[in-house]
Amino acid sequence: MAKKTSTAAPATVEDKLRALYNLQIVDRRIDEIRSLRGELPLEVQDLEDEITGLETRLARIQEEVTSAKTEIKGHKQLIKGCQEKISKYEEQQKNVRNNREFDAIAKEIEFQELEIQLAEKHIREFEVTVETRGSVLASVEEKLAERKSHLEFKQGELESIIKETEKEEAILLERSVSLSENLGDERLLGAYQRIRGKVNNGLAVVSIERGASAGSYFTIPPQRQMEIAQRKKIMIDEHSGRILVDPTLAREEEEKMAAELAAMA
Repeated sequence: MAKKTSTAAPATVEDKLRALYNLQIVDRRIDEIRSLRGELPLEVQDLEDEITGLETRLARIQEEVTSAKTEIKGHKQLIKGCQEKISKYEEQQKNVRNNREFDAIAKEIEFQELEIQLAEKHIREFEVTVETRGSVLASVEEKLAERKSHLEFKQGELESIIKETEKEEAILLERSVSLSENLGDERLLGAYQRIRGKVNNGLAVVSIERGASAGSYFTIPPQRQMEIAQRKKIMIDEHSGRILVDPTLAREEEEKMAAELAAMA
């Protein structure tokens, strides 16, 4: 990790403008690095959440299929038991002494046959469950495998970008904190942070380009441009709300900061 750069708090308005523009340069580069990642972190998180949901669904379906197979096995055993009882009762019928005993055994046989019919009905129902849920299971497994493969690719892509930029980002973050702490003007720092939070591109401090603030089509009057170039007060663009600096100051600080960050890398 690079050593933290420590500087005295800016004394003049020009010093503050230079320090503030340096902070903007550093924060702009941090924004650029993070934009390289784009929506990848969110995509990775969404895929991880989807995979968790699919795994939960898969486990539930597997449990349903296992339960259905267990029920089928249990009803088949029940049928086997009923058949054994029927065979036993049929043997007993051969040795009955009167019609009353014969009828009693016949009712027992009829009851076992009804039990078999009911068990066979349940078996058919559970077999349908196994078949239909099995099809769903195969579909979910296929989708899960596809999502896991996609996640692996996205994670690799994200890790590659992070690996390429993490050292630079760490240096920049440390420099941003140092510049913020050494600005020496809490109100100005607060204004800078508020503006950054409001604008889409995060640029709170911009230079004048071709007579207008960078990124704006509204021309700044020559008299106001002269006041900005004098660096005697903090000037705000009335159209964009951004803090303005003159192009010479901006160019000088861009060059100095580029050299400083290159030496810290």
